[in-house]
Amino acid sequence: MKHILVIFLICILFSCKPKVVREYIMEPCPEEEKKSMAIVKQELLDGGFEIFDYVDEETGDTIIMQKYFMVFLNRGSNRDQNKAETDSLQALHMDHLTRMYEEGYADISGPFGDDGDMRGITIYNVPNLKFADSLAHLDPMVKAGRLELEIKPWWAGKGYPLR
Repeated sequence: MKHILVIFLICILFSCKPKVVREYIMEPCPEEEKKSMAIVKQELLDGGFEIFDYVDEETGDTIIMQKYFMVFLNRGSNRDQNKAETDSLQALHMDHLTRMYEEGYADISGPFGDDGDMRGITIYNVPNLKFADSLAHLDPMVKAGRLELEIKPWWAGKGYPLR
């Protein structure tokens, strides 16, 4: 009887434990205010970017075309580095590309899926070729001669995502 009473008291103690109930109120994320085409165009022009626009006949939307710079990263002539040097250069190369993206200079970067001489691309969102060239030449792989650059101006619709 004594044991049953102890078990009963323990059950009562644990069953009386207060439960913490948390309530979460879900609020919608505020939508970013969309800038007018006139403001977007003026900001680009003020930043020194080359642009033009046209009206899409089907939708009636104004499309702003902006000049970007596509940097092709090609196999360089100096590929004599040992594995440790190559691994270090690759890490520094990735740090460089990450920095270019985070600072808003590069919109996208990536390697090609084969083992050809053209190794990858970076698309720079900067006002001119000289600026793109100077940023691309900061890449440690380029400095080491492991990669060489070819830069082409490239026009694309401003604000269109990849699909």
